[in-house]
Amino acid sequence: MNVAAGATPKSRGGKPSNPRRRAREFVVQGLYQHFVGQQDEAAIEAQAEGVAGFDKADGELYRSLLRESLAEQAMLQELLAPHIDRAWDEVSPIERSILLLGACELRLHLETPYRVVINEAIELAKTFGGTDGHKFVNGVLDKLAPSLRAAEIQAR
Repeated sequence: MNVAAGATPKSRGGKPSNPRRRAREFVVQGLYQHFVGQQDEAAIEAQAEGVAGFDKADGELYRSLLRESLAEQAMLQELLAPHIDRAWDEVSPIERSILLLGACELRLHLETPYRVVINEAIELAKTFGGTDGHKFVNGVLDKLAPSLRAAEIQAR
């Protein structure tokens, strides 16, 4: 699992990630720090901003997604719960982080198409998660999307 502070993963093919994906990578790492290390928002942001490579991330998107995910955590968990086949605490911290981020984007960032949100979550799960974590993340977010993006999905 590659979630150590300062980890700077590359997208498939060895190319550097784009700024929005980098922001999401840092958010996943920050949420992981929150779940595992009980760190608060200020500590997470301070640590991320000091990491080499953070300047290549979309800092505004990073701060927005991290803050919203933490502030809306209970509501986002409630939205996710019907689509998860186990207790929230039994989901790995990485998958919890990715699901929380995905739910946050689906709910609060309507400017990002739902298919992009799900695809980004899948790629994050492939990068950071366990062997089949991306399948779990895909299944959960795919079930959540119609309740949060009904008009967008219907328009397709």
